[in-house]
Amino acid sequence: MKRIVLFLLLISCTLQAQFVKENGQLRVEGTQLVNEKGNPIVLRGVSFGWHSLWPRFYNKKAVKWLKKDWNCNVVRAAMGIEHGDNNYLENPSFSKEKIKAIIDGAIKEDIYVIIDWHSHNVNLEEAKAFFNEISKEYGKYPNIIYEIFNEPDHETWEEVKAYSEEVIRIIRSNDSDNIILVGSPKWDQDVHLPAADPIVGYDNLMYTMHFYAATHEKWLRDRVDEAMEKGLPIFISESAGVEATGDGPLNEVAWQEYINWMESKKLSWITWSISDKEETCSMLLKSAASTGNWKPSDLRESGSKTRAYLRTLNK
Repeated sequence: MKRIVLFLLLISCTLQAQFVKENGQLRVEGTQLVNEKGNPIVLRGVSFGWHSLWPRFYNKKAVKWLKKDWNCNVVRAAMGIEHGDNNYLENPSFSKEKIKAIIDGAIKEDIYVIIDWHSHNVNLEEAKAFFNEISKEYGKYPNIIYEIFNEPDHETWEEVKAYSEEVIRIIRSNDSDNIILVGSPKWDQDVHLPAADPIVGYDNLMYTMHFYAATHEKWLRDRVDEAMEKGLPIFISESAGVEATGDGPLNEVAWQEYINWMESKKLSWITWSISDKEETCSMLLKSAASTGNWKPSDLRESGSKTRAYLRTLNK
């Protein structure tokens, strides 16, 4: 009996260790993200905080720990475009170095990685140059997912759509296959707008929705349901169990309602964030090492809860 248990554990560990190898090139069928065999797949993981605010966590060892101990099958590298010291507009070399550390770590650990252009504003020429470079370098890897506009805030859908079409064209000139995530207005809440007027002419596009469970109630889930009924593929590329400010009390009931809904819809989701800011949605305390190996005492409540979700659901 012990041998059988050990054998099953070995199989489980092997599958976890070879997640991208097992699932391969992702694509979109209808509204569902599927693996290379056409089977539905759900990606679950965490987002690093802005690289320009918490660069110390942007290293391969942190990625390794998140895969090994938290069971992440995807991580999100949030490259700060305008905000914080050493942001992309002020220091592109430093920014790319940090982002590439996460990308290289994810490829090494055989998990997927979201390359997140973490901005609330249109920076078209800069985005085109960055995604041209990054898609040339990494487009051959099936691990890669591009998030081309984190959270449009006051831009109209027409503006976001025009921007997105330009950036998608650049990426597709180098990478014909990997998933591209497109933002929508009002911090990725207004998914009904692209549902009524989606981008056409390209495959493997998904549209992002972000929620903070203590603020965004059932109306947002209903809006996503309606958008999906119209054929819009949705990816939850940022979320948390707190208020939209990133702070306030953790609302475990509201968060669980979102988890249940996402799992029932086979929606992929990312939780914010791997950082040590003094706020509720920041998952780590100042005591947390930059390179992982975090003890339970290094985790905030949101970190402990996220880790528990991932270890339970990513089997």
